Amino acid sequence: MTLLRIVARPMLASMFIAGGVNAIRNAAAMAPTAKPVSDKLGPLIQRAAPQVPLPSDTAGYVRLDGVIHVVGGAMLATGRFPRLSTLVLAGSLVPTTLAGHAFWNESDPSARQNQQVHFFKNVSMIGGLLMASLDPDPKKKLLPRRAKDRAVDAGGRVAHAVDNLLP
Repeated sequence: MTLLRIVARPMLASMFIAGGVNAIRNAAAMAPTAKPVSDKLGPLIQRAAPQVPLPSDTAGYVRLDGVIHVVGGAMLATGRFPRLSTLVLAGSLVPTTLAGHAFWNESDPSARQNQQVHFFKNVSMIGGLLMASLDPDPKKKLLPRRAKDRAVDAGGRVAHAVDNLLP
């Protein structure tokens, strides 16, 4: 893992771990805000995967989302399954953002602006997570790079021709 990844992944993960711990601790207080989204998503998830045990109340969904954020954030921070963790975190951030920062429902201009800032902060974090999910795994070489390495190992003109094709 490069130095940049060692530093950047925990930085990106820190917001999810802190927010997840907060959601777990304060689920009851956050439940009224999350209720409109959990009321829509709960039945959809239940129909798609009836065997999955789901919470029966909104506070349970908030806690579940918090656990996903803490576990996904820890996986991202430590470099364990980084692609999977970034995609799970990005997916879980969508309902969190829609429920928690619905600035279009705010009538107070100050509150609306505050929610809008948080909404777009989350949208930016989703973008960063999606970019991080495309980050190549340094342990796995891409197919063209493998071909180049084989050609280099074999020696000869093939290595030179492949070298000109790759950055």
